[in-house]
Amino acid sequence: MKGSKRWLIISILGTCILLLASCGEVQRSSGKGLDEEVIVVNIAHGNQPSEPIGQLAEKWKELAEEESNGRLKLNIYPSSQLGSEKDVVEQAIMGNNVIIFTGYDFLMDYVPDAGILTAPYLTDDFDQLLELTTTDWFGDLEGQLNTEGIEIVNTTTIYGERHLMTVDPVESPEDLKGRKIRVPNNSMYIKTFEAFGASPTPMPLSDTYTGMQQGLIDGAENPLPVLAGSKTNEVAKHLTLTEHTKIMSPWIAGTEFMDTLPEDIVEIIEQTGIEAAEYGREVMMEENEKVLEEFVAQGIEIHEVDLEPFKERAESVYTSFPEWTDGLYKTVQSLVEEQ
Repeated sequence: MKGSKRWLIISILGTCILLLASCGEVQRSSGKGLDEEVIVVNIAHGNQPSEPIGQLAEKWKELAEEESNGRLKLNIYPSSQLGSEKDVVEQAIMGNNVIIFTGYDFLMDYVPDAGILTAPYLTDDFDQLLELTTTDWFGDLEGQLNTEGIEIVNTTTIYGERHLMTVDPVESPEDLKGRKIRVPNNSMYIKTFEAFGASPTPMPLSDTYTGMQQGLIDGAENPLPVLAGSKTNEVAKHLTLTEHTKIMSPWIAGTEFMDTLPEDIVEIIEQTGIEAAEYGREVMMEENEKVLEEFVAQGIEIHEVDLEPFKERAESVYTSFPEWTDGLYKTVQSLVEEQ
């Protein structure tokens, strides 16, 4: 009950911050003349500023403001400052001037089929994932999301390959039995780690360190730079390279807000978003190597494991969502094979 009240308060505070920011959505700029308007867009994500997503967001701000000749102002809110991912998605749908970094797994609440894009071991590489977003099948998903008030602003952001960091060693799915693993609060990750035999424990990314420090969880999963950014390596000394999910994630806004923007501003936001995503992917690859080296130097034990037992367990995930369109997995796999 206390937890529920806490998240209600956080949600209300996040909404208040966004409403205050929205009051300045269109501002007069003293340096651009009295009749010229500056459009303010809030960019929200749950990662630390130093992580690849944080660096991507800052690059996006730089590119968009420069390309718009000052007509655009992007305010960056990292570390879930505007509220939890679910809360800010709702705020976007309500029409607030926010673009949020979210996951297709979170968008399952609106269009269930979208969640398959974050299912375990779906593709062999990131390029296969990105290619899926160019298909008619994905275009249909976008149309369904539009009906729910959601506009995908960018589809090309690579979040990374997710691995597992735990207090005790994990070398097979059997080692996960009963282990409490922090996961995002959505059904895809919950079902994935249930399939692995763990006890998935949803909580905000920002609470991971404290949760592990206090013994509330036994481990967490995320790309390497995110594990480092959340300081998971300070409270867990075993890294298992499970590669259980390759993640590309969308930046989304509310269709109501996007419809208020001039067409050229929308084009600038989208095009600079693509450029920033390319930059972010390079940063992510560099950070992966750097973080792995740092983990080794810190004495973190690295476990390179046989992935087949994990893949076999993961197969049950694809039959765990009765709300999915019949034959969805086969449809997606046929699209991958056509590439």
